[in-house]
Amino acid sequence: MACRMRHVLMGTGDTANIAVAHIISCRKFQFPQVTSAAYLRLKSPSFLSAVSSFAKREELFPGVRTKLHLQNRICRLVASSFSSSSSAANSSMDATVQKKLVLLPVANDTEEMEAVILADVLRRAGADVTLASVENDLQILASRKVKLVADTNISLCEGHKYDLIVLPGGMPGAARLRDSATLQKLVEAQAKEKRPFAAVCAAPAVALETWGLLQGLKATCHPSFTERLTNKEAVDNRVVRDGLATTSRGPGTSIEFALSLVEQLFGKDKMEEIAKALIVLPPNVTPAAEEYNPTEWKGKDGFRVLVPIANGSEDIESVVIIDVLRRAGFDVVVASVEKDLQVVASGKVKIVADTLIGDVASSDFDAIVLPGGIPGAETLHRCSTLTKLLQKQLESKRIIAAICASPAVVLEAGGFLKGKKATAYPRFTKDLSDQSAIDARVVIDGLVITSRGPGTTMEFALSIVEKVLGFEKVASMAEAMVLPYSKILVKQAVH
Repeated sequence: MACRMRHVLMGTGDTANIAVAHIISCRKFQFPQVTSAAYLRLKSPSFLSAVSSFAKREELFPGVRTKLHLQNRICRLVASSFSSSSSAANSSMDATVQKKLVLLPVANDTEEMEAVILADVLRRAGADVTLASVENDLQILASRKVKLVADTNISLCEGHKYDLIVLPGGMPGAARLRDSATLQKLVEAQAKEKRPFAAVCAAPAVALETWGLLQGLKATCHPSFTERLTNKEAVDNRVVRDGLATTSRGPGTSIEFALSLVEQLFGKDKMEEIAKALIVLPPNVTPAAEEYNPTEWKGKDGFRVLVPIANGSEDIESVVIIDVLRRAGFDVVVASVEKDLQVVASGKVKIVADTLIGDVASSDFDAIVLPGGIPGAETLHRCSTLTKLLQKQLESKRIIAAICASPAVVLEAGGFLKGKKATAYPRFTKDLSDQSAIDARVVIDGLVITSRGPGTTMEFALSIVEKVLGFEKVASMAEAMVLPYSKILVKQAVH
């Protein structure tokens, strides 16, 4: 039992949990010498949800039947242990104590791009982000049918204080957030206690405005909802901060929005550090994808795409690729290369695939698109089924695409980039044979397209759409996403 308990603790992703896992007495549920830093993490909803589920299943507290009562029991036990810890342990106030707590509620039909970008970017900065489902189940089906698994239920967040509460958009997801009485109570308390709150896309108008939290404040939202805002002075701005409220426009502004929240919580230096790591565009710059050896991409009718994912795949890249390609009307199949459908991405977002890679081993796809992330890309490289599918793709002259680490770790290492110009995440470009286009954000060479990282994913996915459906279609999509987009630039004629 102790081993299984330790697995639950470490599976929550909290570093403090790992530190205390070895001192837990499973049957008595005691926490001797828990430091103040560890105690703070032990109280987090994601930790308590995982432990309570285990404790209930193992009947550690006979007679306790409801999760809420069980949560309270665990809280009291942890608190008791904390108060009896040595004074030396209590004074060990390391950086973890200063960790910012962020609540990110999600619902069925939440815009997955916005939710995952917010979670990924804020976690990169060091925030303790809790994804909380307002539905009965932790698994939600987002607006483009991406299946995400929340860390906890919103009911278990009641009574907790957060440094930030941020709402993603999507419809009717934003309406489902609005209709959550528990969430409304949490956000209203956040405002009353002078702590920041934020929302993007439909959520500023549908939720915050409805709750009366934007009264007297400038705000923005998705263009299709601006009429619902009382104050329209700043609706054309991509990100608006006024008082405690920060609002933004849509999927295409989500990274800017998330970075503005990072700056508020952690300062400008941290924001710039994260922006650089993401490879975010400078303001008012919209470079085009570079195309070499132009080739017509076929398959407009019923265009079928395989997106393989693994534990450690990059969260933003995985979800944005799926989201954008489904917006285009493509039949996107998300396949796990792991033993289970659910994978835990590099930023700890839990994604449930549509199928296992073995179940599509004999299928044909118009395109195979690989997200990056480490160790995700390494796992993709080791997957023999995926290697065979890529080989078949190459031989049948169909599209291969990869981003971030995958152009180097999967395609170059597997021999799929012979004679091709490509790019990759900066620390992997040295592994590419052809170095002539490595500084481009998106590179197309014949039937191969590659890109650099999380901050280039939207351009990457939209370039695929442009090659298949044309510029008019992709321009319409980019406008709806509130994202500037430039037509693919042909750099070299066919040899």
